[in-house]
Amino acid sequence: MAATTLVILGASGDLTKRLLMPALYRLHALGLTRDLRIIGYAMEPWSRERFEQHIHKALQAFSPDYTPAQWNRFRRQLDYVGGQLQADQLLALKDKLDPTALFYLALPPPLFGVAARALGEAGFAKSPRNGWRRLVVEKPFGTDLASAQALRQTMHTHWDEQQILRIDHFLGKETTQNLMVFRFANRFIEPIWNAQHIAQVQITYAETLGVEKRAAYYDKAGALRDMLQNHLMQLFSLTAMAPLAEWDPEVLRNHKVEVLRSTVPITTANVNAHAVRGQYRAGQIGRKKVPGYRNEPGIARSSCTETFAALRLEIDNWRWRGVPFYLRSGKRLATNYSEIAVQFREVPGALPKAVQAGNNWMIFRIRPTEQMDLLVTAKRPGLELAGRPVVLTAPYASPEDREFSAYEQLLMDAIEGDRTHFLRFDEVEWAWKLLTPVLEAWQSGAPDFYAAGSDGPSTQKRLLDPGHAWRSIARNGDV
Repeated sequence: MAATTLVILGASGDLTKRLLMPALYRLHALGLTRDLRIIGYAMEPWSRERFEQHIHKALQAFSPDYTPAQWNRFRRQLDYVGGQLQADQLLALKDKLDPTALFYLALPPPLFGVAARALGEAGFAKSPRNGWRRLVVEKPFGTDLASAQALRQTMHTHWDEQQILRIDHFLGKETTQNLMVFRFANRFIEPIWNAQHIAQVQITYAETLGVEKRAAYYDKAGALRDMLQNHLMQLFSLTAMAPLAEWDPEVLRNHKVEVLRSTVPITTANVNAHAVRGQYRAGQIGRKKVPGYRNEPGIARSSCTETFAALRLEIDNWRWRGVPFYLRSGKRLATNYSEIAVQFREVPGALPKAVQAGNNWMIFRIRPTEQMDLLVTAKRPGLELAGRPVVLTAPYASPEDREFSAYEQLLMDAIEGDRTHFLRFDEVEWAWKLLTPVLEAWQSGAPDFYAAGSDGPSTQKRLLDPGHAWRSIARNGDV
């Protein structure tokens, strides 16, 4: 790797200490970023030594691979500059940059546009002849369609679209990338990956956590903005997209956008048929009693912010017409559980009724374990010809496999200029086009309530076709 500078704006914040620095530390330990210089930039008037102390404590707390010897090597890569997000103060970075430089906005979302403009006014968006400049932006990219378009306009004042890398860390997860490999590398999958053979798709991301220390952000965002518009929409498009003619970042991103463009629009008039929102009340998770959302610190007693959101999406194309895609995510649910579950249609029956279980699923489990399950019907032992469900399980990784975090993957991609797992603006825009009518409809009225420790509000059932049932969160995906 050529000598490169990574500037982290917001280097004193939580994202930097919990995720970015542990990922960079491990990449350095693996010998992948030895020529990378890391400059922290934040408003705190710290010295380099003070910044090193801050990062040292963070790595001791959040990096399981921490060793004093490795830290002494890693710390030599670190530097720090204090200042505001203003062009004249950012110029203090000028003499510290290599010809190739990456600027990472580890900042609160309202500051994304401010930082991009200030960096541009300082001249850092212009790529040198012998190098490049890139800008990495965390989610969320806007809060609705209008704000996303305004943010794009601000960023494009100085930065080209090719320079902007929008991170959704779900795209760096091993299981997410395995979904693409499994779909397209196995010939027996493609002939059955369509409406003729698939009855429904369920994508679930369930959390037992409440808002924790994110009340100020979460009460303005809610579950739809926080999870579905970005993370689950990524899993939706990767599950539904057509095979690639060639492995190319732009071809892949074109296919994902095509899924969103083909999705039947939701209107404010039919929101109830396509979306459900909920908010948790007091309940019990395991043996622990937890308060309701409106009793959480920092949350208004009259808040109508949804902590659970579910969607029914339909794709109007040859491959998927007639197949409902159900997406849902919520806080204070029964377990921490995430999966993409695909149910196949029942076989036409010449076999005895006792054999036809009719419940074939292919499941990509994301957590608590990463594995693939295939639920099939086999003969029940005994004298009668009767069927029973059998689960064929393939763990994603073997004990000897080295695992990488999503941020390790995405940071390396950003440095190498691989845009495969980053969002292009038109993908962001189409996701907001689909969900903005839901947000507008939810500006009035109240969410449905559900007890903490449950599977969410009972009203989510209204999204389902006859004969369909949500897979149980409490029982880790059982129907």
